[in-house]
Amino acid sequence: MQNPDPTPSFYCAAGYKPEGSVGYLMRQIIAHVGQEVERQLAHTELTNAQWIPIYKLYTKRASTVAELARECQLDAGATTRMLDRLEAKGLCQRKRSEEDRRVVQIALTEAGEAAAAEIPRVLSGVQNANLAGFSTEEFETLKSLLQRVLANSQAIAAKAATPKTTTPGGPDAA
Repeated sequence: MQNPDPTPSFYCAAGYKPEGSVGYLMRQIIAHVGQEVERQLAHTELTNAQWIPIYKLYTKRASTVAELARECQLDAGATTRMLDRLEAKGLCQRKRSEEDRRVVQIALTEAGEAAAAEIPRVLSGVQNANLAGFSTEEFETLKSLLQRVLANSQAIAAKAATPKTTTPGGPDAA
């Protein structure tokens, strides 16, 4: 019995149409969800780029600038600019760690906590609206399939991040 090829060929370069790809569809969904969340949070004056870090701080997924940058997949400069805007709005404060001066802690202000407390209600409503017409079984199947795609993506990223080792005299040796 042959092992199935772990990399299927669902797409072909000849005649490739991005709008038919799973990646394109996921990006479109993310864009529409983000726009609707931003619209529903307009009264908080939080943009799509701002409610995400506020929510990560609120849910304790990050408490330092470095953690927040990793969680939001931003570089240090973009994180600093975003935190500058959030601080100017009075939503968070930065403070150097007393134990390690290289570490900058971030805390939500009272206004930041209040704004963040609305996010779960908005996210739930927007996501439920996007799943209109789905049965519970279809919803669970969709989540399972997306988790498989995510696991594949994470495995590809991990493999790419692993330094390639060469064997002296092997095929990769110079």
